[in-house]
Amino acid sequence: MRDANPKTIYLKDYTVPDYLIDSVALNFSLDEENTSVISRLTLIRNPASQSTTTALVLLGEKLTLLRVVLNDDIELTEQHYQQSEDTLIIHNVPQQHSFVLTIENSINPKANTALEGLYLSNGMLCTQCEAEGFRKITYFLDRPDVMTRFTTTLEGDKDRYPVLLSNGNKMAHGELANNRHWVTWEDPFRKPCYLFALVAGQLACLEDNFTTCSGRQISLQIFAEPYDLDKCGHAMQSLKNAMLWDEQVYGREYDLDLYMIVAVSHFNMGAMENKGLNVFNTKFVLARPDTATDFDYEHIEGVIGHEYFHNWTGNRVTCRDWFQLSLKEGFTVFRDQEFTGDKTSKAVKRIEDVNMLRTRQFAEDAGPMAHPIRPDAYIEINNFYTLTVYEKGAEVVRMLRTLLGAEGFRKGSDLYFERHDGQAVTCDDFVDAMETANGIDLGQFRRWYSQAGTPILTVHQAYNAAAQTLTLTLAQTCPPTPGQRLKAPLLIPVTVGLINTDGTAALCRLTGQTESSQDIILQLTEAQQAFTFEGLAQQPVVSILRGFSAPVKVVLERSLDELAFLLSHDSDTFNRWEAGQQLASQIIFGLVADLQNNRTMQLNPIMIQAFEKVLHHQWPDLSYFSLLLSLPSESYLAEQLPVVDVEAIHTAREFVVRSLAEHFQSVLRKLYQTNHRDESGQFDAGAIGRRRIKNICLGYLSRLNDGEIQQWALQQFNNAKNMTDQIGALSDIVNNPHADQQQCLASFYQQWQSEALVIDKWFALQATCKMPDAFAIVLKLMQHPAFDLTNPNRVRSLIGAFSQGNPLHFHAANGQGYEFLGNQIIALNDINPQVASRMLGALTSWARYDKKRQVLMKAQLERIMTTDTISKDVFEVASKSLNPVNT
Repeated sequence: MRDANPKTIYLKDYTVPDYLIDSVALNFSLDEENTSVISRLTLIRNPASQSTTTALVLLGEKLTLLRVVLNDDIELTEQHYQQSEDTLIIHNVPQQHSFVLTIENSINPKANTALEGLYLSNGMLCTQCEAEGFRKITYFLDRPDVMTRFTTTLEGDKDRYPVLLSNGNKMAHGELANNRHWVTWEDPFRKPCYLFALVAGQLACLEDNFTTCSGRQISLQIFAEPYDLDKCGHAMQSLKNAMLWDEQVYGREYDLDLYMIVAVSHFNMGAMENKGLNVFNTKFVLARPDTATDFDYEHIEGVIGHEYFHNWTGNRVTCRDWFQLSLKEGFTVFRDQEFTGDKTSKAVKRIEDVNMLRTRQFAEDAGPMAHPIRPDAYIEINNFYTLTVYEKGAEVVRMLRTLLGAEGFRKGSDLYFERHDGQAVTCDDFVDAMETANGIDLGQFRRWYSQAGTPILTVHQAYNAAAQTLTLTLAQTCPPTPGQRLKAPLLIPVTVGLINTDGTAALCRLTGQTESSQDIILQLTEAQQAFTFEGLAQQPVVSILRGFSAPVKVVLERSLDELAFLLSHDSDTFNRWEAGQQLASQIIFGLVADLQNNRTMQLNPIMIQAFEKVLHHQWPDLSYFSLLLSLPSESYLAEQLPVVDVEAIHTAREFVVRSLAEHFQSVLRKLYQTNHRDESGQFDAGAIGRRRIKNICLGYLSRLNDGEIQQWALQQFNNAKNMTDQIGALSDIVNNPHADQQQCLASFYQQWQSEALVIDKWFALQATCKMPDAFAIVLKLMQHPAFDLTNPNRVRSLIGAFSQGNPLHFHAANGQGYEFLGNQIIALNDINPQVASRMLGALTSWARYDKKRQVLMKAQLERIMTTDTISKDVFEVASKSLNPVNT
């Protein structure tokens, strides 16, 4: 039975720990179903604690307690301690000096389908301890502000567990009786227990090395199952790239002599930055040109970089409590975004990041689970590993860099590391370092950490021809969010450029200033402020929020002609793309209105003209060119409407796609043929760009149901030697009427059935199919032998892809998609609560749909809430979705 009133944890209630753990020696005797854990804790009373308690409260869940010994010689009995489902309270521990507590318990990794703590993944034992998984291994002070030195000894069968890994340096190893062996690892750096890691299994290893800027040799090892070792080369090179980049950009050198990565098939997250032993979802390690797309290659490098960068922004300096999660995640996401931009295309990377933020994080901000990047309360911390904490958190860090400049930001980060190395700190400590290093007051800026919601930036223009001035009046508002009705003004950096009517840049000079520049950062600090530019002989076109300088929604009345002008002339790569997106959005929304009012759809000629200019321009960055040819997604379009009309959005967007394909088919054919070549294994910007261009052209052309184009798609699918081209062609075959659709799907499965990550793509492609029989296909795939409800990757590839990536069919008016998702969440709740709660996201935005759909979505949330065994994870999301609170 569930707890009807699970406890809410509040930031305001934070107190320092009563006790600290100076060191811990862990001994594991490994077994799939009965692992023995002996922990020897050296504890001291925390001098900073104001509590008068003499009891030690340790946290532990799903553990079988066997022994408790105090100071090596006093065996404690039940009269000395109190045990509950999640705590072990030991009464009257020594107060005046350090003491040793030895605890022996056992756990069952095989039964641990939640994949927290120590669990079994495809025959391999591994751990996931962030956020609160360590308490499922042994009793401990499982909180990030208790930093401890770990020594870990692993003992296991030599055949089943030939590789035994943990954090730090390998200190000793040896043989035991009965074909067993042991290895001892010692981590010289204090760390919270969420950074502990253990891996044991039959693994192969790819080895390399890296020489640091100070001349130290670092051994690099990537472990994977033997048949996957040939897919680890890109991850290794990505790791070396990240190590070099962090030295060059942040001056951060790696501190241990060994850095290890392990690829795990069953994993709730993308990866985990455990000190010196990163555990990764295979999705973000394994790549070979024939099995991974260009997108996969880029994201592997980004995630490898992210976890490596955590060594300083998360490990050496960690968070005091889980409310401060964005301290490490927001900063590290910003760092990995910049790393990827430097390695690929800054313009494309920025657009991709913002596109995801505006499509998904803005929806989170507008929903019942809206929260600041530093939340003030939670029931289950796993629910706050969100796009708000990560992606919006990164945007907040980016704004700091924008305000301080690159040099000032580096000064601030250097001071932050210098002050807090080896400490567990807060978001305020990070901002304090930026303030001190730059002699600036960031008091108002701190509101970004405590206020939820997406601010709305309204822009009004007034040009005075006689005075040759342009006045921009900027106003900021923020809608109410759960728990926050009234919002104070934020400090918002708004980067602005001005463009003359001939397309040249107009210099920006504010009244009273002598210097001018091609763009300027306006600092909006009030609810409304006016900024006047002078020396403008003609009224310029305003390029607002260049580079997406703040995570806000812009309200600025623009004509289609003005948007087309910006698409042709804006020198800011983000705003040029954005102008095209807004142009297409306005036209699609007009067509939506036509459908709703039973009017015949006709494509506005200005869309044809704008598209033609893009097609005939010579673009040096072909990947950027491909983004300019891409229309806004159905999800992004839905995010902009007060009431989502699923069918009308889909029909209107498809009409634009087909109309453009019909009008420009000769140009698109030529572009496809020009860029269609075999460059498998080549990942330079030119090769990646050519693949992106040809595949977007094939996507347009496939809407025409032309026999020759269908043959092109089939030939590309059959002849492709890289996954980008093969899956691109298969997508066009699956999403359009194609005679060979079933044959191609069967052929693809036959070819790749032994490659789990490729089969994930196969599932996801069918789950997101727009054809009429999509839902029936999803139901059929649920029964497929390759589907596994205990594997998070497989769940995300089918259930997640359908509910979050197929709005047309998930939101079917009869509610069948909602009932399907409700069934799966109830099933997942007992298997893996984390995954179950994340699947719930597709139902939380029920208030944005029509009344009929609202009733159907709420009915599923209510059904989920009545589940007797409902987890805290699922309860929190479902209850808040049904009862959003505004105070």
